[in-house]
Amino acid sequence: MGGISFMNRTVVITGAGRGLGRTYALDIAKRGGNVVVNDLGSAADESKAEAEKVVEEIRALGGNAIAEFSDISTEKGGQAAINAAVENFGRIDALINNAGILRDASLAKITADQFNAVVAVHLNGSFYTTKAAFPIMKAQGYGRFVFTTSAAGLFGNFGQANYAAAKMGLVGLSNVVGVEGAKSNILSNVIAPGAKTRMTEGMGALMDALPPEQVTPMVTYLASKACSTTQNIYSVGGGSFARIFVGVAPGWFGQEGRAPTAEEIEANFDKIDSQDGYIVPKNVGEEAALLKR
Repeated sequence: MGGISFMNRTVVITGAGRGLGRTYALDIAKRGGNVVVNDLGSAADESKAEAEKVVEEIRALGGNAIAEFSDISTEKGGQAAINAAVENFGRIDALINNAGILRDASLAKITADQFNAVVAVHLNGSFYTTKAAFPIMKAQGYGRFVFTTSAAGLFGNFGQANYAAAKMGLVGLSNVVGVEGAKSNILSNVIAPGAKTRMTEGMGALMDALPPEQVTPMVTYLASKACSTTQNIYSVGGGSFARIFVGVAPGWFGQEGRAPTAEEIEANFDKIDSQDGYIVPKNVGEEAALLKR
């Protein structure tokens, strides 16, 4: 296959036993990449069959892959997933943090266990794998990270306080990876996918028009050497690809050296609340520069 290639590259994909992760694994393997298919299995029986089936598919196509069954919601499991890449293929070039679970409940009814279970897989799991992969990538002077957020995290959704909190946390984690990895050619980006998977089956007919394969091209690109962008978020699904960003507008500047009153905030709130003339900071320094006026 011409174009974007993963020859001599190794990619770890969490939650790759089915759904979105499976499509990523297949496409990257077709492009010559070595793939670590991480998947703990189904919640019902923790079956390893899903990951093994994906590996069989890849090998049937002439590709290279191994199945890896660690629970990445633990530090030991996150480290093991990355170790598997190095031990079997000698390196890790990209990490696609895709694994996730749902435990939906309204804020009035959600339990601490439900909240913590979702944060453990989405946010903690991505942290553990990222922490294990980052120093290896830094030493080799190359790396690509792809994190998975959600519209629920970016914009809010009823009944998903746990999921939304974890997914927004991943945006912050990715940004720090991008800042700290910049000098070592380590790039980090985030996708907000819309696709029909096991996790979204209950969302109705809308999902039928969003096959997971329509998300795959963006992930393949962001995980590849061809990618040159970092610290960005992309909405992906149903054939649509668009950037989502957090911006800061000029706002209103009070008198230097004196705290304004609440009444002054009220009087100038239209300026404070305006989106006109925004910038998109790449780090806290760029945002802080707005204070120096």
